[in-house]
Amino acid sequence: MHSSIKGLVLGFCAVGLFSLTGVMAKLASADFHILQILFFRQMIVFISILPFLSRDFPAVLKTKQPFLHGVRLLGAFTSLALGLWAISVLPLTTAVVLMFSQTFFVVLLAHWYLGEKIGLYRMGAICMGFVGVVIVARPETTSFINVDALIAIGAATGASVALVCVRKLSQVESTATLLSYQAIFVGLLAGIPMFWFWKTPNVNELIFLLSMGGIATLAQWVGIKALRFGEASIISSIKYTELVFASIFGFWIFDEIPDAQTLIGASVIILSGLLMIHREYLKIKSPSHM
Repeated sequence: MHSSIKGLVLGFCAVGLFSLTGVMAKLASADFHILQILFFRQMIVFISILPFLSRDFPAVLKTKQPFLHGVRLLGAFTSLALGLWAISVLPLTTAVVLMFSQTFFVVLLAHWYLGEKIGLYRMGAICMGFVGVVIVARPETTSFINVDALIAIGAATGASVALVCVRKLSQVESTATLLSYQAIFVGLLAGIPMFWFWKTPNVNELIFLLSMGGIATLAQWVGIKALRFGEASIISSIKYTELVFASIFGFWIFDEIPDAQTLIGASVIILSGLLMIHREYLKIKSPSHM
């Protein structure tokens, strides 16, 4: 399997796992503060990289790109904290749509910082996917101009910065190093305010929070692998399929049946992803003609 196609497949799996994490976070936000949810999530990430830390410490934390790690961690914390906040205060669909603006930020940042080319075909597929999102979401104008909407856009901005930094760092550093930095420092940023926001969960709530952290950890591992194989602007475009996953989870968990407009929009989203994959296949088969 060519690296670009492998990156797309892994990216698709990561989106599905992150979608499930988002649904769980929204459920948990009814009882717990956003930073406590984030703390549990990062705690599981930290536990997952303990074998690498114990085996290779302190070598696993050595880096030649400390500034880039700092920028990435700031973007990651902003994205995670504001993303959970947006999901808790906005309708899930509206929050997801607004955070899809990440794709456009990534394309611009990847072009400026990574030197990735932005062709008309790629830009057209990305825009097509966003049109599908709008069809499904049926957003109201007022939902996009209030303060809560800015929270979701801020999360998208942070995510785009983190994604482009990971794309750059993943070419020279291991997945364990990338996750170690995020698990330790994002966990610390979320853990410090626990003195004020902590609420002791019961057994069922603890299992739920730990499970959410485990799924989020797996999603991060798969997402970093995807960025190791595929270009950032391409992997980011797969995020549109999150709305398809949301529809599936909605039917499975909440007995929600998608209406005709949702199915039409989902079809447009899937078609945009297939066009992107087809374009990559053509580039592999005949690079001199692309």
